[in-house]
Amino acid sequence: MKNTSNAHKPEKKNQKRAGTGIPRILLLLLAVAALAVNLAACAQTPEPPGPLVLYTSMKDSLIAALAEDFQDKHPHIALETRIDGAGSLMARIEAERGEGQILADLLWTSEIPDFYWMKDEGLLLPYSPAGADQAFNPLENTGGCFFPARLGTMGIAYNTDRIQTPPASWHDLAGPDYTDGFAIANPETSGTALMAVILLTEAFGEPFFHDLRANGGITGGGSTQVVDAVAAGDLAACLAVDYITFDKAKAGAPIALAYPPEMIVIPSPAAIFKDSPNTAAAKQFADYLLTPDAQQIIANTGTLPVLDGISVPAEYNIPPSAGAMARAIEVNDADILNGKDAIVGAFLDIMRG
Repeated sequence: MKNTSNAHKPEKKNQKRAGTGIPRILLLLLAVAALAVNLAACAQTPEPPGPLVLYTSMKDSLIAALAEDFQDKHPHIALETRIDGAGSLMARIEAERGEGQILADLLWTSEIPDFYWMKDEGLLLPYSPAGADQAFNPLENTGGCFFPARLGTMGIAYNTDRIQTPPASWHDLAGPDYTDGFAIANPETSGTALMAVILLTEAFGEPFFHDLRANGGITGGGSTQVVDAVAAGDLAACLAVDYITFDKAKAGAPIALAYPPEMIVIPSPAAIFKDSPNTAAAKQFADYLLTPDAQQIIANTGTLPVLDGISVPAEYNIPPSAGAMARAIEVNDADILNGKDAIVGAFLDIMRG
């Protein structure tokens, strides 16, 4: 009996080893499978090489609202913004280019000639965001390198304590109610003022500015500064950006915005830089700008969306996008690019003379 028992011991030992070998193989296979899944996930959602950097001249409250919504939808993308005047941003971009690397991934301003210049210089990445075919786009010959993300409007902001009857025409500004009391922001630093000067020159010619100057019209500082002066009563009126004026009115300032029949509608283009290290993330942000959610945020600030069907709150009393486009002063894209310096120079000579 003793010998028989000993004879069975090796067999039991072998059975035990065989029984423990199977789970180890399964564990190894599971570990390999898990690693493969993780690697696949990483390949599908690669981490960007750094934060996504947006240079923009849009107001900080608008950008803050868009950034919050975008990051809620894309938590894996870290978005950084630098907000400044269009002229200052272009000076920064040219300086960075001279040093060998533009540090922004995207640009969004209202100075349209800059985008044509950057396209011609080969600085922009051709990209058509999802939804671009459904958006209002009055810009031509873009080469697919930039697209409007909003339609900014400009009108005549007037102090309601000083002006009881809203101006009905651009030519009203040469009348006695506005003597020594009207200003236009400096087009050398303000992209919206630049475009407004170009459009008003297209519509009425240089005599329009001669009349303003003869009535004591001046060139002010930035777009916000001239509106501040109207809100404070230092000026009777100014050429004004829609949402800047509406913000002041909401805060209780005695200010309102009038739109003459010939409307100043300024598309605000956005573009991706060709050498952006965050191309995939930049494309996602470009796509986001043309979503209904982003366009509604834009509309809620008192400026026109580029998507039809997005409503601007009635309190702003702005014509809908299609109506504004029908009333907009038209200008040839080539004229904007080639005539910018001459138009600005002539304007400043008149207004500072």
